[in-house]
Amino acid sequence: MTDTRQVVVVTGGTRGVGAGIARSFLAAGARVVVCARRPPERPVEVAGAAAEFRPLDLRDAEAAHVFFAEVAADHGRLDALVNNAGGTPFGLLADSAPARQAKIVELNLLAPLYASSAAYEVMRGQEDGGGSITMIGSVSGSRPSPGTGAYGAAKAGLENLARTMAVEWAPKVRVNTVVLGFARTESAHLHYGDEDGIAAVARTVPLGRLADPSDVGDACVFLASDSARYISGAALQLHGGGERPAFLDAASVNHPMNPDSSA
Repeated sequence: MTDTRQVVVVTGGTRGVGAGIARSFLAAGARVVVCARRPPERPVEVAGAAAEFRPLDLRDAEAAHVFFAEVAADHGRLDALVNNAGGTPFGLLADSAPARQAKIVELNLLAPLYASSAAYEVMRGQEDGGGSITMIGSVSGSRPSPGTGAYGAAKAGLENLARTMAVEWAPKVRVNTVVLGFARTESAHLHYGDEDGIAAVARTVPLGRLADPSDVGDACVFLASDSARYISGAALQLHGGGERPAFLDAASVNHPMNPDSSA
């Protein structure tokens, strides 16, 4: 009997947001393959269903093409790709060597390009239609990103790249972006500090908390589903309402969040 469940690849799906995305697809009944340079410390699973791990250095375009061809051959098809792998340490531009900046751009922009191109080659040849590609973007790509300048620039480029792919690869393959704000993962302390720092950052979000990896996963499951069949070239803002403008707190009048302020 043919297994008709959706086949999904999640890059960087071994931990953090990526593992959350993989678990959401598993919960939805998909067959999930996660890739990274190193295997996960523990299986990525939910309710007895586990993701399959395959090693891949996404910065190697040739290896990416081999990887996606093998996944499709082994599972019979490829329905969705989520380009989640990425990230950056904190570092001011004036203190960052050019080689370091180039590696950040390579991981956050070129690697998703390589993976998407390889996935597209598989998807466009499938008899019953193409598939869906989702980029995990960042609010850093749409606002100043001090301390993560190369990362923000790469994420801005990634969103533009997705819109171009959505035009070039239609109607076979849909391409969208999830524009992620602050997220709470096992490495959140590296970006926001201790629990007090994390709580302080959460208070700047209108919904009052950082995104959970499952929030990102649910959005990706939707974009890869038939419910999103007419959505392509879109950027879904997943930031809990955005960031409160700093000038509102700096001003001495007209605080919309303070009922005692004068109008």
